[in-house]
Amino acid sequence: MATVLLLRHGRTTANATGTLAGRQPVALDSSGTEQASRAGQRLRDLPLRAVVSSPLPRCQQTVQIALPDAEIITDEGLTECGYGDWEGKELKDLAKDPLWPVVQVHPSAAVFPNGEAMADMSARAIATIRRWDVKISAEHGPDALWLACTHGDVIKAILADALGLHLDQFQRIVADPASISVIRYTPTRPFVVRVNEGGDLSSLVPVKASASDAAVGGGAGE
Repeated sequence: MATVLLLRHGRTTANATGTLAGRQPVALDSSGTEQASRAGQRLRDLPLRAVVSSPLPRCQQTVQIALPDAEIITDEGLTECGYGDWEGKELKDLAKDPLWPVVQVHPSAAVFPNGEAMADMSARAIATIRRWDVKISAEHGPDALWLACTHGDVIKAILADALGLHLDQFQRIVADPASISVIRYTPTRPFVVRVNEGGDLSSLVPVKASASDAAVGGGAGE
């Protein structure tokens, strides 16, 4: 099966102020823009066969900066968890809410007021990634690389599933802004290749790949 690179969006104005953005249309701040550019430098030599993104502006902006030549496919299945009434509030205030410890310790039971259940977010994100992975594998072969740009909790939920962890353990995983995590799905099990990395990605290039291979992100960042 193909290999998916999970790219979290760069830092946003909400991240910088300690606010829960949720599905609000926040943008990258100056640090986030720099993070996206650095991610592009790491991604530009990979023969990416597809780039799929959350529809929210911060993910779209991250991909546009990192891979300016890429054709971005938008999929609602990768959007942020719907935090409902929590959106736009400061994290320090949310930490006093009775739901906060549930989110931290027992997230599979967390349902945000006028929002989404974390279990529902996890299920639709995992289904989306697996669906795209099957599609790209069928179209481009088992050595194909592709990228999904999405959000921290979404990435953590996908990684938890690949690691065989219950959703209640997903808060143990870290996905920093503009970090890249890598999963290779197979007919028997997923392999988590990298988690929350900011380093070199050249070892992910398939041995059979050549410089002439068509790549979604070819030349990006140059």
